[in-house]
Amino acid sequence: MATNKHATIRYHALDKCFANFGRKFFIEDLVEASNAAIYEFTGTENGVKKRQVFDDIKFMESDQGWSIPLERVKEGKRVYYRYADRAFTIKDQGINQAEAEQLKETLTILSRFKGMPQFEWIEEMHIRLTKVFHLKEDVGSIVGFEQNPFLKGLDHFTEIFNAIQHGVALDIVYQGFRQNTPTQVTLHPWYLKQFNNRWFLFGHNETYNAISNFALDRILQFTSAKVSYRENKQLDFDAYFEDVIGVTVRPDVEVETIQIRVDNALWPYIESKPLHGSQKVKHKSDTETRIEIAVQVNHELLALLFSYLDGLEVISPPSLRSKFKALAESITSKYL
Repeated sequence: MATNKHATIRYHALDKCFANFGRKFFIEDLVEASNAAIYEFTGTENGVKKRQVFDDIKFMESDQGWSIPLERVKEGKRVYYRYADRAFTIKDQGINQAEAEQLKETLTILSRFKGMPQFEWIEEMHIRLTKVFHLKEDVGSIVGFEQNPFLKGLDHFTEIFNAIQHGVALDIVYQGFRQNTPTQVTLHPWYLKQFNNRWFLFGHNETYNAISNFALDRILQFTSAKVSYRENKQLDFDAYFEDVIGVTVRPDVEVETIQIRVDNALWPYIESKPLHGSQKVKHKSDTETRIEIAVQVNHELLALLFSYLDGLEVISPPSLRSKFKALAESITSKYL
């Protein structure tokens, strides 16, 4: 079975050739037609050779493909190819086994979003596609994604998602964990980000003329604001989060180089799942590995490092090491 790049493009190019009874298509012509189709759809000039086209024909003739009724007509020492049935085309056939498997994989990925606001249509689509294309239902789930269906604020997701899509400013009533009373701000919503099983809304805070983020589970209510929407023309959010762990970005805080000692018993976990994209190994010994990362110091960084307990030690900067020492002493005092 041919599963390599651009296979679908080649299959349909060959189908067009086989169905064209006004011309004789020899193997060289089929190679040329396949490469022309690839170039037309992708712009790449890295085409295929005869061997790949022969493999494509074999697949199209198989039960996994479309069982095409292909004739090989000899003309001297050469052979040209055409359908035995002038009315046949793979466009009129149902999806083949390979396409069915690809569709099932796609549905599995989409199933990650089932149950989330704004994606209620996925479950209905899954049922319809399964029935229309006679896809075999799996006995049970084989992929699990971390999520918290009981998280407060998920009911806000759909309306906020739509507000971003349609460019609608919002008046938001918000109460943080440390706020005694709610506050109201006017926000131009730009971006939704999930971190640690919570959703956060980012946008331009018109009340404070700054970029702000709000946890959806702390938003009490919101309505459409009677102001013109301010589009995001200044922020690339991928770059915005590049120097932090989590969602707390402070423009007034410098990026610091954090040096960390990691016990070698813990190192395989840190190596396979780096603390941050900037992680670099600086030294290795029989007992420890020293690394450094370049990030802003924020609450999420502290929580992440502390989650590894005594498996790692902050070496520098001194200010961060002092914070961990104070935290360790506070925890110790609770158990004395």
